[in-house]
Amino acid sequence: MADPFVVVGGDAAGLSAASKLKREDSDREVIVFEQGNWVSYAHCGMPYYVKGDVGSLTDLLSLSPDDIDDRGIDLRRQHEVIAVEPADKTVLVQNETDRFEQSYDDLLIATGAHAVSASIDTGYSGVFTMHSMDAAAALRTYLTPADGVRPPDNDSVDTDRLEQYASMNPPESVAIVGGGYVGIEMAEAFGAHDLDIHLFQRSDRLLRPFGEAVGEQVAATLRENDVTLHLGTEVDELIGDGHVEAVASDDGQIAVDLVLIGIGIRPNTELIAETDIARGESGAIATDEYGRTNREHVYAAGDCAEMRHTVTGAPEWVPLGLTANRAGRAVGQTVAGKPTPVGSVAGTAVVKAFELECGRTGLIDHERATDAGFDPVSDTITASSRSGYYPGGSETTVTLTADRETNRLLGGSIVGADRAAIRIDTLATALDCAMTLPELERLDLAYAPPFSPVWDPILVAAKVLNGTLSEF
Repeated sequence: MADPFVVVGGDAAGLSAASKLKREDSDREVIVFEQGNWVSYAHCGMPYYVKGDVGSLTDLLSLSPDDIDDRGIDLRRQHEVIAVEPADKTVLVQNETDRFEQSYDDLLIATGAHAVSASIDTGYSGVFTMHSMDAAAALRTYLTPADGVRPPDNDSVDTDRLEQYASMNPPESVAIVGGGYVGIEMAEAFGAHDLDIHLFQRSDRLLRPFGEAVGEQVAATLRENDVTLHLGTEVDELIGDGHVEAVASDDGQIAVDLVLIGIGIRPNTELIAETDIARGESGAIATDEYGRTNREHVYAAGDCAEMRHTVTGAPEWVPLGLTANRAGRAVGQTVAGKPTPVGSVAGTAVVKAFELECGRTGLIDHERATDAGFDPVSDTITASSRSGYYPGGSETTVTLTADRETNRLLGGSIVGADRAAIRIDTLATALDCAMTLPELERLDLAYAPPFSPVWDPILVAAKVLNGTLSEF
């Protein structure tokens, strides 16, 4: 048997690649090294587990270790790959008792990303980042009264951490540091537990990549749900004696029992630091259209790798779930002998803020668009989500950005309470087809009163911006 396909990382990209290769070439040996216990889990579902919408931690698992074994994949948990030697086509692996070399014929680096906390000292109990299953399990345990605590139904969980938080009284107040995806989703989760919520955002706008219209409506919705916003406010430090007791910022000290840090994430690329495997400007691993690195037989995919941006064509780091799964699957097929592009990324994303739905895709920010060589023009409209006479509709706000010279659609955002987020997929598809505003305006979108007015909000936005562009 030839040397195996070795995968470093047992989550979305890694196991998608391993599974696809096994389906294409069942005789090929596939080894997946995962440094932790958890594999193939839905990271984006964690806030809803903490909230209580998802009943069991195991509901977040896409594949169990037994499922992976049934696919013929050699999964080795608690095995950390600590070095890569592309010249020798080997990796150095450390487990609980041994250190050994493993040769490979093809290698996929799918090491993901890690949460960052900037300069904030997080060495207190009661301080969390929402980037692991153990954190989600411990946080839900902490939020649950002692007589209602049930241990998660999985033997991978960190039981010592659970016991620590099960012994504490549930918190009454929380500080969320960061107004991005995690901060917004966790505000809703904490609201379900009746906590006094303070959200700190260094800039003056929430969800900055979604644009001004979305940020303003999200802020209003959070305030309506009793979240105290501290915009334009940076947290300087946490205060406590073992357990966190307060946050200190420009607004002074605010006493809290719990802190959730959602500042952002960075790609896990330490593994290649001593190699000549190239990284891009973002710090993530540079790859080509097939997920290949600059070293032969070495691939990278998922949150540790760059991909090509749909609009600019330039390398971009967009750590999202679909892109990781899609890229991993493509790499698996390529390694099996059927070269398959990993696809491009437009940064298409959706987020829920209580009952408000938000979506974004492509280039919205004018500075970024200008830097990419475009002359951006934007318009924002508000239209009904359904025919005016049909019950259940709500205002839907759409912002579109296009290039003045070519009329090409560059990006857009959407916000509303009635199926607003899913409409972003129309714009993502338009970007992938490099549509102009006139082409977008002429799309034959479905109409029926329960679903949309005759002129869908997307079409209204295209019509208005197309009119603006025609004035130049």
